[in-house]
Amino acid sequence: MAKRPHMDCYAIGDTADFAKTVSEYDIYGFAGIVGDFYAVHLNEEYAKGTRFEKRIAQGCLSVGFLSTVMGYMAQKAPSPGAVSYRYDITFNAPVFIGDTVTARLTLAEKDEERNVCVFTADVTRQDGVVVASGNTYLKVL
Repeated sequence: MAKRPHMDCYAIGDTADFAKTVSEYDIYGFAGIVGDFYAVHLNEEYAKGTRFEKRIAQGCLSVGFLSTVMGYMAQKAPSPGAVSYRYDITFNAPVFIGDTVTARLTLAEKDEERNVCVFTADVTRQDGVVVASGNTYLKVL
């Protein structure tokens, strides 16, 4: 596939981020949407007996925050646009109710032949702990 000028709107090192304080509502809402009702997310008494000692947010909630940032990046591409298609994410630490997390993407690689942008991805708590990290992939159409 030939290089398209759509790729010119992305430069190595481009970054974008999204920050949010995680609430009890976020955890319950996410559980209802995706069906993740695991007790460590919803039951304080159960969570006290885990290594976390209190309730934690679902890991995929952090992936959802990265998806928000991917949406920002996709909007940079002129019509017909771009779509995210792959997330290789490792969960490193928990997110607790009341934590403020920042999801950040940095463009690390451009594959001009395949019209793909590869981003390093991380979600960091307010205390500097990286709770999720990996790579995400954006296909420029």
